Amino acid sequence: MKTLPVEPTGAAINIGARLRGVRQTQRMTIDQVAELSGLTKGFLSRVERDLTSPSVATLLRLCEVLGIEVGTLFEVPETKLVRLDQAPRVSLGGDGITEQLVTPRSEKRLQMIRAEIAPRGTGEAELYSMDCELEVLHVIAGEFILILPDQRLELEAGDTVTFPGREPHSWQNPSDEPAVVTWTLILC
Repeated sequence: MKTLPVEPTGAAINIGARLRGVRQTQRMTIDQVAELSGLTKGFLSRVERDLTSPSVATLLRLCEVLGIEVGTLFEVPETKLVRLDQAPRVSLGGDGITEQLVTPRSEKRLQMIRAEIAPRGTGEAELYSMDCELEVLHVIAGEFILILPDQRLELEAGDTVTFPGREPHSWQNPSDEPAVVTWTLILC
C-alpha cells in the first residue's frame, strides 16, 4: 500500500499566542496559570511569546488548566474577506438608497450592511422592525436621521447608535449631500 507523501507547508502555528489569547479571554493571569499548572511564570511567558515549544505533556496540562481541547490550538481560524466591489446588493426598502451586504452570506451571527443614501433619501413611510436582537447604526459620512416611535435622532459622521432590533424605526437623509452608513444586525 502506498502512502501519499505530504510535504510540510512550513507555516508556523503560533500555539503560544493562542494560549495567551485563551488565558486572557478567561481573565486569568500568568501567575494563576503557573500556580495551577505547576510551571514557572518565566517558562509560560516564553511559551506565550512562541520563544519555546512545550512538550506534549506540558501542552496537555496547560489545556487542562485553561479548560480547552488541545486540538483547538491547531485549528485555523476561519477568515473571510468581502471586497466592497464584490459585495452583493440587498434591498431593505426605502427611496434613494443603495445597500450592500458586506459580511459573508454564510455568516449567521451578524450581518453588516453598507448603505449609500442619496440626498433627501428616505426609508419607508411606516416604521418597520428587523428580525434581530440588536441593531448598530454607524454614520460614516453625511447626515442621517433615525426615526423611532418616540424620538428622532439627528446623527452626523462618526455617530453610532445602538437599539433593540425589533424596535420599529425608519430613517432619512435630511441634507442635500449623500450619506454613507453601516447597519450591523446582531442575529443571535
